[in-house]
Amino acid sequence: MDYNATAPVLPGAKDAIMDALELVGNPSSVHKLGRAAHRLVEDSRAAVLALVGAPDGSRTIFTSGGTEANSLSLLGSGRMRIIVSAIEHPAVRSVDKKVELIAVNKDGVIDLSALEAALGNDGSDAIVSVMLANNETGVIQPLKQIVEIAHKVGALVHSDVVQAAGKIEIDFAGLGIDYMTISAHKFGGPKGAGALIAKPDVPLKALVSGGGQEKGLRGGTENVSGIAGMAAAAIASLDALKDEAHRLLSLRDNLEKKIKEIEPAAWVIGAGAERLPNTSFIVMPGVLAETQVAGFDLAGICISAGSACASGKIKQSPVLAAMGIDEYAGANGIRVSLGHDNTQDHVNRFVAVWNEIRTRAINANAA
Repeated sequence: MDYNATAPVLPGAKDAIMDALELVGNPSSVHKLGRAAHRLVEDSRAAVLALVGAPDGSRTIFTSGGTEANSLSLLGSGRMRIIVSAIEHPAVRSVDKKVELIAVNKDGVIDLSALEAALGNDGSDAIVSVMLANNETGVIQPLKQIVEIAHKVGALVHSDVVQAAGKIEIDFAGLGIDYMTISAHKFGGPKGAGALIAKPDVPLKALVSGGGQEKGLRGGTENVSGIAGMAAAAIASLDALKDEAHRLLSLRDNLEKKIKEIEPAAWVIGAGAERLPNTSFIVMPGVLAETQVAGFDLAGICISAGSACASGKIKQSPVLAAMGIDEYAGANGIRVSLGHDNTQDHVNRFVAVWNEIRTRAINANAA
């Protein structure tokens, strides 16, 4: 139940990877074997564009994953100012030491007036980066409004949609975004494959030079098998998107309902905002996240902690801190993220173990 960390590879993606491994040719070679590999890479671009609703003519640059794609767009755009929301993934927040952070409200939604003030009357030297959906809370951002604010003053807009791709419908063209990044392993593709999707007319400079691959924007021989697996996962995810989103939303809502029935003081962070249908960040009052993670792991359930332990000290998530959540509550939160293999039986099992962990903690405190 940790799909936001990584998803199991879909059967169709596995088959595509194995088939691609049989292709001996280098995509840059002009002979028959090279042309076959090149054709597979080019055909895969269409599947990636379809997953995010990008029109023909959009650029697709294959990368090693979301992190590289984020850096390529933000640093390759040529803009001097990088303005990001305070709840961005470290792959965005850490891309440059001079990144400017924009505050979010208590539900984790960006403060649009603060963004407007930061851009001022001239954003021609700026690129704004705001994720479509947060990896910890699942909270969805108002990207269309963000784009309108930024474009009005000449700023470019990038969005890391790594967590949203394959989970909700994405309309690259309708949103008006300039750059968008995805990572295959979040929607059933292999690890080590990702892509940057960009409008055809926006500035973009390579960070990795080489032999001219990816139209000179990302040097190095393409990861043909990874790209093939990503394309197959994109097709499968898009085909199942509406039904799967509805199914996961039902499971998640049922999980949260059962938890609140057990412990009314349990807190679902970001519940006041629109969220991904698969994601729930739950605070168990008085029980450290590390204790919960260990308890769930012993019970055969994989989830993530909302806080991390380094050198014996609890460190609050920057996302929760940006939302104004105190350190104590943040230290007691875990993230549950569902996916295609999860069932109602899994939810029931999770709730039972959650209650067992809570009961043990109550008894230990009483003693």
